[in-house]
Amino acid sequence: MLRPAVVQILKNNESYYSLVIAVAKRARDITDEACNNKIILDEKPVKTAVEEFASSEYRFIEDPSLKS
Repeated sequence: MLRPAVVQILKNNESYYSLVIAVAKRARDITDEACNNKIILDEKPVKTAVEEFASSEYRFIEDPSLKS
């Protein structure tokens, strides 16, 4: 997938900020897993994380009590 648009990933008025935080956390998890298993990554972790969210392999859930 070539650079999915943010609107393709966000649904139901989810915030851009939440997406950025979720992608960053998932990218960190990918990096940590690779380090622990001594795997060399072919793609950058952020790209992999974005693709996972775009393909709905991973989803993020916003806490409605945090919205203003």
